Amino acid sequence: MDIKSIFISIEPKIPGALYKPLDKNEKNHIGVLVMHSDENYLSFSAGQELSKRGYTVICVNVSDRNNSLNTKLLEASFAVHYLRQYEGIEKVLLFGHSGGATLMSAYQNIAENGPEIFQGKEKLIKCPNELNGFEPADGLLLIDSNWGNGAMRLFSLNPAIISEDNGTQIDPSLDLFNPENGFSPDGSTYDKAFIRRFQKMQGKRNNRLISHALERLDKIEAGKGRYKDDEPFVVPDAAQGFMNNKLYAQDIRLMSHTRKEQNLLHLNGILTKEVVHSLRKSENSEPLANSLGEGALITTVKKFLDSYAIRTTDEYGYDESSVYGVDWSSSYNCTTGNVKGIHSPILIMGMTGGWEFACAETIYDNATSENKTLTYVEGANHLFKLAKNLETKREQFGDTMKTTYDYIDDWIEKSYK
Repeated sequence: MDIKSIFISIEPKIPGALYKPLDKNEKNHIGVLVMHSDENYLSFSAGQELSKRGYTVICVNVSDRNNSLNTKLLEASFAVHYLRQYEGIEKVLLFGHSGGATLMSAYQNIAENGPEIFQGKEKLIKCPNELNGFEPADGLLLIDSNWGNGAMRLFSLNPAIISEDNGTQIDPSLDLFNPENGFSPDGSTYDKAFIRRFQKMQGKRNNRLISHALERLDKIEAGKGRYKDDEPFVVPDAAQGFMNNKLYAQDIRLMSHTRKEQNLLHLNGILTKEVVHSLRKSENSEPLANSLGEGALITTVKKFLDSYAIRTTDEYGYDESSVYGVDWSSSYNCTTGNVKGIHSPILIMGMTGGWEFACAETIYDNATSENKTLTYVEGANHLFKLAKNLETKREQFGDTMKTTYDYIDDWIEKSYK
């Protein structure tokens, strides 16, 4: 189907790209909003792939990736309103890929339940009342979502850091890049004792950082901070993003398969039900602890608490198929907790060649919607493209991009006839 694309402006400073089919069809009334919490998504594949299947799609960027999560949620509300008002649109779906799922799931929960859903005593920082009146979408597409920005920062946190003002001093007994602990650049195998010790200390450092941030927030709000509005907050070796993920990226036994039998899409859209295994290989073989630009999380007290903080308990850790000891409800920066309050239909998809494979099942298990679906795509990487380096024979996985979007199209058609 032929499509056209144009740049649009949503409220001042919010850039977007509109994709729509040139010909009228039975899907024109469904609009899809694609939005990430940090990255440029104006040319993300969903724009072209869904519009050529008949949908009207807008891909929208946040005005500034350094803004708070609350500001980004407000901008998402402007984008939903724009699409709701677009000629012919009757249904609006939210498309959350990777860190975009944090933003889209938090938005939908607020839209369905009001900001008070994120104001309980368990929250590290409360959603402001100003974020009210959001228009709820009619459904949520979480396509290779990550666990949520707070959890991804947690998994990137290096417990071997000795001092919070220095990225060069490392405890060798907790250094995952130390061969004596099981590291190998070709793929690491850590023993159970090291894994447990690493995760335990990762959880302890996580909660120390949160306590410190909350103390500084109290000072700021009492007018005794270093600045009246906020303070810098720099955390050595904790940058949120896959290239800084620790332990499971090196030891691929971790987060490697589903707990139960799930839907798996194969070549030509063939669907089976089985325990699904990750196909990824080991990555991140170079330490970044001593780099301010690549390794450190450079943020502020308020943004750390609103965008990157999530509590852990003494049981925190993860194994081949499960993450435990994370208080998913302590923040609204994690998709896994946000879906608990969403009642509209949800499609969750995971890519077996991607690094955020394991979270799809946990998000699905926490979702309370009566209409929820979980499906994996064999051989697709995080961007839904063919992970050719993972093929063991020619044409093993086929066109994974087409497989992914054909399935999304079919799910939308069945859910919104």
